[in-house]
Amino acid sequence: MQALRTAATGMAAQQMNVEVISNNIANMNTVAFKKQRAEFQDLLYQTFEAAGTQSSDQGTIVPTGVQVGAGVKAGAVYRVQTQGSLTRTDNPYDIAIDGRGYFQVLTPSGETAYTRAGNFSVNDQGQVVTQDGYPLEPAITIPGDTVQVTISKTGQVQALQAGQTIPGVVGQIELSTFVNEGGLQALGDNLYKETAASGAPTNGTPGSTGIGTLVQNYTEASNVDAVAEITALIVAQRAYEMNSKVISTADNMLATANQVKA
Repeated sequence: MQALRTAATGMAAQQMNVEVISNNIANMNTVAFKKQRAEFQDLLYQTFEAAGTQSSDQGTIVPTGVQVGAGVKAGAVYRVQTQGSLTRTDNPYDIAIDGRGYFQVLTPSGETAYTRAGNFSVNDQGQVVTQDGYPLEPAITIPGDTVQVTISKTGQVQALQAGQTIPGVVGQIELSTFVNEGGLQALGDNLYKETAASGAPTNGTPGSTGIGTLVQNYTEASNVDAVAEITALIVAQRAYEMNSKVISTADNMLATANQVKA
């Protein structure tokens, strides 16, 4: 009975849906996390009677035909790119992106990764780095005797050193944008990697055309909506239960058919 296999695909799809939702909920407090959504597609159809075929010698045609679907499959799990709210931290090395763009960081493998998580720190060499110690690109080094750091909306980094009255420029932050941000590959640790689907990055100064600005002393919060996620979780659970009910019903029908005697 095809219903058994059809309902099984439905249960598998809803299992994936719950896994995506659970990852969203788990990352509610992850800096700059972007929630994901699972999308599904129907499977191939078995055609018993094709629409448009002739049903008589007078040329009448079948208006709709007879097709029975074989279930559902995962079509995509896309990342929702809406802006998260800005949270004040009062840490001078925390930077939020207001608008489009990604920070560039240098990974230990020598490749450039991208992130919107602006909770930066300074390492023992004065370099601005991520929480895992990956340096920001282009590299920015803060002098050891710095008493105040100022980061403008356009990404200019100024440091006021001890004994001075005028801060000096120590670096310029650049942001990268992509034609298809959803095509970026998530690496974990709040990092993304360029892919053929995302297209090559376009680097530029914050505040220039198509690129967001920076806000010092703030970080971008996750864009996960707890109420929406719990609602989606309940819907997925009910869908899973209904598909399991279809399997039970199909099993009962098969059992009834097996009891028929000639």
